[in-house]
Amino acid sequence: MTSKKPFSKDILKIDDIEALIQKLSDKLVDDIFRKYKRRGAVVGISGGIDSSVTLALAVKAFGANRVFGVMMPEKDSSPDSKDLAQVLADKYGVEAVVENIRPALEGLQCYDRRDEAIMRVFPDFNPAADKSKIGINQSGLDQNLPPVFRLTVIDKKNQSRSKVLPVSEYLQIVAASNFKQRVRMTMVYYHAETKHYVVLGTANKHEIDQGFFVKFGDGGADLYPLAGLYKTQVYQLAEHLGVPQEIIERTPTTDTYSAEQTQEEFFYQLPFEVMDLMWYGMENGYSPKEVSDVMGKSEEEVKIIFSNFKRKIKTTDYLRGNPVMYPGTEII
Repeated sequence: MTSKKPFSKDILKIDDIEALIQKLSDKLVDDIFRKYKRRGAVVGISGGIDSSVTLALAVKAFGANRVFGVMMPEKDSSPDSKDLAQVLADKYGVEAVVENIRPALEGLQCYDRRDEAIMRVFPDFNPAADKSKIGINQSGLDQNLPPVFRLTVIDKKNQSRSKVLPVSEYLQIVAASNFKQRVRMTMVYYHAETKHYVVLGTANKHEIDQGFFVKFGDGGADLYPLAGLYKTQVYQLAEHLGVPQEIIERTPTTDTYSAEQTQEEFFYQLPFEVMDLMWYGMENGYSPKEVSDVMGKSEEEVKIIFSNFKRKIKTTDYLRGNPVMYPGTEII
């Protein structure tokens, strides 16, 4: 029986990254051309690290001429997202189009429904001038505290105010914002179907395992090449595959709210280099003591973080589930 490696801060370093990339490339080729019998792949590109590595892997696997990029800006998108996505497409020689999804979102009243809920919390909120975002309590993951979401609004003088979000307003803001991911999913499938391609999802291990995706939104795809990779490992692949440095150095963002919003601030509560190791320790049966000795946290803090990770898995199980198929007359 093979013993586990001693837990260390280097435990997630990929020893043979070229072999891993080749294995992922071979699987992409097999799944797309043999299993699904499609001609290539569509990737929604946002200038973020995950979509960039997904596109780079696809190009490595079967060439730029069989990969198609779709940029999907809207009213709240950072201009950097489209600009960096174009840098990425140019770097790898991939054909890419810009599909502005703002009109579709306006038709669905995405912004109006969101702003209606914001104004119930901040009655003087001005959608034409103010920005907004949602954030989670940053100190809660290593404490026995429930997640608490706060709404922050920032006026044109860059003055910000925050309040704890009541449940009904939180649910409405999130539901309205989720139109964005679902419209993007619709758009990438339009292009995939016109070309007889598959859609490559860009979610990494944490997004899938912790439920940081929108069901039938960015959770809607045919293949997820990064599903088994921790965020820090995605960065390792990015360096090896030559992803542009400005993308590698960009702070991961949700790019969903009008105010700048990091993924750590919105959901994860820990820096990736800490969270990855903690998650690996929990998932691979390392004791809180083994992890605490390396990570500089108390054993009790590690126990609480492990417990909160497990809570996230449990509460987001429904997102990863397939639709339940009822058996018809056999149920009688």
